[in-house]
Amino acid sequence: MTMRVLVVEDEPIVAMLLEDYLIELGHHVVGPVSTVSDALARIAGDPFDFAVLDVNLGGERSDAVAAALDAIGRPYIFATGYGRQGLGDENERIVLQKPYRLEQIADALARAIAAE
Repeated sequence: MTMRVLVVEDEPIVAMLLEDYLIELGHHVVGPVSTVSDALARIAGDPFDFAVLDVNLGGERSDAVAAALDAIGRPYIFATGYGRQGLGDENERIVLQKPYRLEQIADALARAIAAE
């Protein structure tokens, strides 16, 4: 199943790598965007099926982006170097631990879609 995936990542090299991985998996990339405000604008204006969110965007947490995605019922996963402990205990979303490989992204996407 091909999806349009919104990439929210502030590190250009990581964003390019994630974009390459997603394309290799057969998906289309929306973005990438690197700030909370740009992500919120994309959510309001661009069609997409799924999102991959970095937790920390230039020192600002992506909680507002996650809340906006929850509000429209769009599935997403977090990608972070902080691990699950960086999200807090109340968050049940799938976490993709940085650094990650193609296989880990494929698995995380499949698990997140199956959970929806």
